[in-house]
Amino acid sequence: MPIPIIDLFAGPGGLAEGFSSVANDNGDRVFSIKLSIEKDAAAHKTLTLRSFVRQFPLRQLPDEYYRFVEGEISLDELYQLYPEQYTEAQSEAWQATLGQTPSEEVDQRIVTSLENQNDWVLIGGPPCQAYSNAGRSRVGGINEEDHRVYLYKEYLRIIARHHPSVFVMENVEGLLSAKLNDEKIFGWILRDLADPSSVFGDHNSPGYRIYSLVKNKVTKHSDYLIKAEDFGVPQKRHRVILIGVREDILKRPDILTHSEKVGLASVIGMLPKIRSGISRSYSHSEDVMKKDGSNGKKRFYSRFESSYEAWKQQIEGFSSELLSKLRMEDFTEQFPETMGAEFVKTNDMQLDEHHSLFEWYSDRNLTGLTHHVSRSHLLQDLKRYLFAALYTRKNNRFPKLNDYKLFDENLLPDHCNVDSGKFTDRFRVQLPDSPATTVTSHISKDGHYFIHFDPVQCRSLTVREAARIQTFPDNYIFCGNRTEQYHQVGNAVPPFLAYQIAEIISNIFQEDVENQNEIAMHPLLNFLLPQGRQIEIF
Repeated sequence: MPIPIIDLFAGPGGLAEGFSSVANDNGDRVFSIKLSIEKDAAAHKTLTLRSFVRQFPLRQLPDEYYRFVEGEISLDELYQLYPEQYTEAQSEAWQATLGQTPSEEVDQRIVTSLENQNDWVLIGGPPCQAYSNAGRSRVGGINEEDHRVYLYKEYLRIIARHHPSVFVMENVEGLLSAKLNDEKIFGWILRDLADPSSVFGDHNSPGYRIYSLVKNKVTKHSDYLIKAEDFGVPQKRHRVILIGVREDILKRPDILTHSEKVGLASVIGMLPKIRSGISRSYSHSEDVMKKDGSNGKKRFYSRFESSYEAWKQQIEGFSSELLSKLRMEDFTEQFPETMGAEFVKTNDMQLDEHHSLFEWYSDRNLTGLTHHVSRSHLLQDLKRYLFAALYTRKNNRFPKLNDYKLFDENLLPDHCNVDSGKFTDRFRVQLPDSPATTVTSHISKDGHYFIHFDPVQCRSLTVREAARIQTFPDNYIFCGNRTEQYHQVGNAVPPFLAYQIAEIISNIFQEDVENQNEIAMHPLLNFLLPQGRQIEIF
């Protein structure tokens, strides 16, 4: 019987995707996602769709799913063709706001979903904005009135009330240094998780041993930090991930096995080339006085024709100027004509079959690529993107704002904080031969930190490219508008990393059963043990 999973703060389902991809020798799923809770409407819709996918055997999706992917039928039509699977998906994916939805209602859903099974896994990560370095800098530190600081307590309450065998809790690196009233938050989170009854004594909760996935022996808080690029993820994503094992379980988890780093170009470099669009242009008028007393310029925006010919004329003019100043040869590549689409029918999307992630991304029934459509950008930003990509190609590093200033002051963005020194990497080209930088939800706002390394495309990354960086399989569909899709991808746990964690968790269950059987074969040992005492076999 599959091991049940309850997924809290599920986002689009990155953790669940990893766990549900672990199979036994017969090809059956080891884990079964019983309940996924998420408050965001678009992410919940994505969760429902992926739950629908899991109602079918691994890698055995019906033909109608691919008709939906290609846009031949709607999502509603797909669900109508498989009402039983859709009903199961609706039961699993629940749109609710943890911390606001009554705890009695949450508890009842969990009890119903578990169907009296005592051995199960809790996964999820409480919202992290309050702990992130960027979030703290915006508000000048952590505010004790910020409810997000305490949302982990809802996670803890569920542990105390329902006693999972194992839990997996994920959060941002900033949690390690976050303080409230001069006390490190991470320290009291560790204490609470190890002894939930100290916070919720009315639940009579067992204790938990807290483990690192990268260190056999923990000597400092940073030993709980996982660097995703060390484990085959093409992204420098650093996250705190805790494994809690109920005190009656005799097996401690293994640690993750390091693998070779995966360069960005090896996972997105083969995708169809597409161009950016031009959203608008602006011109300046006379100086005006800003509220803070500094001088500024008033902008007048105009819409800009975004046809290929108009785009090409502008980019050719920019490239001729920049290539000459950078003393680089002209392009040998052709400018791409299309901006892409929500579904691009193509065979040019497969990784090299020897690539470590080939099987992970691939679905041989796909006839094209989803979510591969470019954004339109401000005309002046396109010149900066082009300069940044050309500079990076020549120097193997992206330019900082000071490089723009030395090259051509007109390339500097017109922001009052441009000389503050806080945003020197405002335009970041992703290096082709290295793992990408962390994909965050900020990618939904603009693409300045996620500029494609190919100058002729002159654009930021698409949703599908961001999804590949996050290791979502190519048949993973994100619901909602494009901004919502970017937001979901940026907030997720990389599924391939989650898959490796899930394999470790599955071994805990398998080996604990073996250890329990060995103890049962020694009645004298059991006789000598005081009632209620547990053996630790490490």
